Amino acid sequence: MEWLERKENLLLMGAVGTGKTHMATALGVEACRRGKAVQFYRASDLVSVLQEKFVASTLSRFRDKLRKFDLLILDEVGYVPFSQTGSELLFNVIADCYEQQSMIVTSNLEFGQWTSIFGDTKLTSALVDRLVHHAHILSFTGESFRFKQAMERIPM
Repeated sequence: MEWLERKENLLLMGAVGTGKTHMATALGVEACRRGKAVQFYRASDLVSVLQEKFVASTLSRFRDKLRKFDLLILDEVGYVPFSQTGSELLFNVIADCYEQQSMIVTSNLEFGQWTSIFGDTKLTSALVDRLVHHAHILSFTGESFRFKQAMERIPM
C-alpha cells in the first residue's frame, strides 16, 4: 500500500470479468482497514452526481468533499460514454486528485479508446496524462470469471 502513501494511482485495465473491480474493492477495503478515507463510484454514477450538483449549484461543495478522501475508486470507465459536460466535470475531479490523493481506475478499454467515452481528444489526452503520471498500470487478461463459472454449471 506504499503507492497510497505516495499519492500514486492504480490503473486496472483489461478484459471484462477478469477481476478488476474485485481487486479495486479489496484494495479499498485494505485502505479503510489502515485508517484511510475511501470512496468508490461507478464512473457513470459519479458523472450523474456531478451533473446533478452542477445544476443545483452545489458542485463546489461536493468537490470539496471528494478532496477529503485519501483514495477515490472510479470503476468501469469505458462502459458508458459521457456527455461533454459530464466529461468536463469528471476531468475536473481527476485534475483535483492529481498529486493530492490516490485513485484506482478500472477500465475495459485501452487508453487509445478513451476518446470514444470522453468525446474530446484534448480533454482525454490531458485526463490520461494526469492519471498515468504517477501510476502503476496493471493488466488483467484471460477469460471472464463469470463466464467460466456459468459454463461450469452447464451439465455435460
